[in-house]
Amino acid sequence: MRDVVVAGGGPVGLITALFAARAGLDVVVREPRRGPVDKACGEGLMPGAVAGLQELGVQLRGRPLAGIRYLDATRSAEAPFRHGTGLGVRRTALHAALTEAVAAAGVEVEQAAVRDVQDRGNHVLADGTPFRYLIAADGLHSPTRRALGLDGVSRMPQRYAQRAHAAIEPWTDLVEVHWAQSGEAYVTPTADGQVGVAILTRQRGRSFHDLLADHPGLVERLDDAPLGRVKGAGPLRQRATRRVQGQVLLVGDAAGYVDALTGEGIALGLAQARAAIAAVRVGDPQRYEQDWRRLTWRHDLMTAGLVTASRASLVRSGIVPAARRLPAVFGWAVDQLARPA
Repeated sequence: MRDVVVAGGGPVGLITALFAARAGLDVVVREPRRGPVDKACGEGLMPGAVAGLQELGVQLRGRPLAGIRYLDATRSAEAPFRHGTGLGVRRTALHAALTEAVAAAGVEVEQAAVRDVQDRGNHVLADGTPFRYLIAADGLHSPTRRALGLDGVSRMPQRYAQRAHAAIEPWTDLVEVHWAQSGEAYVTPTADGQVGVAILTRQRGRSFHDLLADHPGLVERLDDAPLGRVKGAGPLRQRATRRVQGQVLLVGDAAGYVDALTGEGIALGLAQARAAIAAVRVGDPQRYEQDWRRLTWRHDLMTAGLVTASRASLVRSGIVPAARRLPAVFGWAVDQLARPA
């Protein structure tokens, strides 16, 4: 019987497999899609994520990121990363680098989905094949989470994301967050001659170009640069009633997701994958439930609080002025989010 099957071969699934291999576990990844797979995401890695990936031997190529800048129609505020440098990396480039690292580690990746999961007490059957554990890293709308009845109910208004790349030379080494009443536009340098533009909004159904028009300063900065294919994602807010059921553990977006507002997805996924494998290694999966809560409370509190507060138009319009008037507070918040989980 093999030790672990990872359901999902996206970035967090591959990271989980790397931690498993390092722990001496016999692991296989099942992913039905051929990589590298593109998805709508901000593509900015916080310093903690960069350090964690480098520790795993992942060779990253991208544009260095020095901090975060908030902008509205008339003002801006910025805060540098205090401990290390972030990295703007195309999602496809990140996926390709992780795939290379997994291959170098000798981890098997099967082009197949995990469709049927049965908990048998001291092991799990994944489509009839026994494994000691299954770790689900199958994304925001996790089929494993749904099949096990672990989907929770979110009472927060839902938000949606769209992302495209503009063929223009990056004008800054900061991630820019442009605030408007309809949502935020995240601009991330991802390569020479390219920036990623991701828009988050509660206004479902509006096109990317229509939403982009709500950010005239950004439109002017892009200067009619050609835009690539638009990718969409959502609803973003997903809840899981728990992260462990029997011999099944949920990591990454499959374990629950608040919002992309603070850009910590990969850093959190790294921390969760490390904790899940540590729990598996000592044969105590329930330990991961406690570790997950410890690792995510700060992110969930800050992200949910900011998303909830920004629903009020008066508060929303005051976010950039507040960051400008209180640079120490803004810098502290950015530093907290940039640190490893």
